[in-house]
Amino acid sequence: MTRTSSYFNFRWAFAVIPFMLSLAGCDSSWSMAEGEDDPTEDTGNLPAAFDHFTDDVTVTLDGNEIVLVTTGVPNHGSPYFATGTDQYEAYNGTNPNFRLNPNQIRAAERTYRIPLNPQEASTKSATPLGPIGISVNGVPIYNQYAGPDQPLTREIDSFDQYNGHPQNFGEYHYHIEPLYITATRGRDALIGFLLDGFPVYGPEENGRTVTNADLDEYHGHFGPTPDYPDGIYHYHITDQDPYINGNGFFGTAGTVTR
Repeated sequence: MTRTSSYFNFRWAFAVIPFMLSLAGCDSSWSMAEGEDDPTEDTGNLPAAFDHFTDDVTVTLDGNEIVLVTTGVPNHGSPYFATGTDQYEAYNGTNPNFRLNPNQIRAAERTYRIPLNPQEASTKSATPLGPIGISVNGVPIYNQYAGPDQPLTREIDSFDQYNGHPQNFGEYHYHIEPLYITATRGRDALIGFLLDGFPVYGPEENGRTVTNADLDEYHGHFGPTPDYPDGIYHYHITDQDPYINGNGFFGTAGTVTR
């Protein structure tokens, strides 16, 4: 994890690649603001959990917000990188129905602002299509839909061996368990944070697999974690829909900008 206050305006160009799969949930239809002010450099009061972010994610503290900047490029291989590049890795997963979607991974800088001290929202809000959180390797987390109220049933077959894929503008993301993270850090490890500032953990807790029945309607529960021994509300990944988040954010969501 890089901790610095150096920010710059990032503009990127892309070619819209015609695609054959239904990727409506990956169309970046979420609202993004422009021109955020630079945060003040302050890293001394960051919760220790943010040390889990990889070095290519910049983490700073700006008042009551934690600011994370990332290009979203995964730190693992994928068949969605251009053939012949160092990160290209042919599909070697276990899904016999895997089919490559026509998109390729492209860097796209995003700035996430999430609450330093997350609280339960008095009025819960639905998650949008597009990024609803950020994983510890900087890859965006998307919700459980391929489009408005469309399940991932078919889209799941385009997930690579690490359970990610790029949408039509090339933004790589996870809708379900990010297998590279859980394989390298543990199935009970911190996976990332949703925009409301509450952490997301893997599919195991205290040596047992978490099921949907263990979680509330938002796909989380309150309790101690290795990073928050005094207890905190936190989400869990499960192997059944809704996978990461249920009926919206438990807390008040921050923002994603470009």
